[in-house]
Amino acid sequence: MTFTFEDRVAVITGAAGGIGKAMAERFARAGMKLLLSDVDEALLAQTADTLRATGTQVETLKVDVAKPQAVDALADLAFDRFGAVHILCNNAGVVPGNRHRPIWEYPPEDWNWAMDVNLIGVMNGLRAFVPRMLTQDARSHIVNTASIAGLISGARAPLYSVSKHAVVRATEALYSALQDRGAPIGVTLLCPGVVKTRIYESERNRPSALSASAAPEDGAPDGSAVMDVETVAELTFAAIRDNIFYLLTTSDFDRHIEARFEAILARRNPQFP
Repeated sequence: MTFTFEDRVAVITGAAGGIGKAMAERFARAGMKLLLSDVDEALLAQTADTLRATGTQVETLKVDVAKPQAVDALADLAFDRFGAVHILCNNAGVVPGNRHRPIWEYPPEDWNWAMDVNLIGVMNGLRAFVPRMLTQDARSHIVNTASIAGLISGARAPLYSVSKHAVVRATEALYSALQDRGAPIGVTLLCPGVVKTRIYESERNRPSALSASAAPEDGAPDGSAVMDVETVAELTFAAIRDNIFYLLTTSDFDRHIEARFEAILARRNPQFP
């Protein structure tokens, strides 16, 4: 069944900038109606105004995806305003600062923030939206943004990577459960490589209750090609259209993924890059 984009509804978290904004722009060009959410209310309003200027129907809501009630409110708004949701993009994510420390040095505040946004935020989205999407008589699709970091391993950025490994497993469970039901809901596990976004400046949005444990670090990791967000959005659009599950935006890390799984299957000690 071909996915129809025109006049359908997309909900995107983390939509004020980066990959989420680029997704919104791509969906808008396809004629979709949009409900966009983010914790950065001012930037979200700017993004929405830019899209409205192109004639796109856009609603917005400030949402901290770590809070179940906030995501419930997002789902309520989506179905009350539009009556259906055809694409759900659980895209919001953070990278806590000082990502080069050994794993045992991170305090609970860092763990709570990373896991609450990156993993629990996805779970809140699934819990709030999937039951209602299952009642729809139309093909729909869910995109969970994980990362290449969810497929490789090592000492670097352990908080972010642990949360994204969990998103990978959770998304595979979602796909399998929907397949078991024969539900007309496609799933894409989006695993970007290094992308030109502000995610490495996530500390700007850290809740005051989870105070920063170290000065933030700027800049993307070294040694990898940086992809623009528009390319990621185009790849995501194609994956939804063609009902593709695993979406890796780059082959730069393939040898690391392969080496990890070879070591697992060979039952030998790993050698991480």
